[in-house]
Amino acid sequence: MRPRKLLQRLRDGHLQDVRFKDVLRLAEAMGFELTRVSGSHYLLTHPQHEAQLNLQDARGEAKPYQMRQLLALADEYDLKLE
Repeated sequence: MRPRKLLQRLRDGHLQDVRFKDVLRLAEAMGFELTRVSGSHYLLTHPQHEAQLNLQDARGEAKPYQMRQLLALADEYDLKLE
């Protein structure tokens, strides 16, 4: 799913059954960079802010609470899609 469409879907509250790879692509489109991978945990940081994000690949899907954290960071730092 394209980052812009996924962002709108998440903002509408549809946090279930979202592919992990799509959420990772969305975070990267917002400027986050993958710092390291440890097992199923992906640690991302934003180079312009002190924002850190931990995403977990749970059998190919993203966890809803982590998507809410991504949205909260996007609002807090006014992150836009690149």
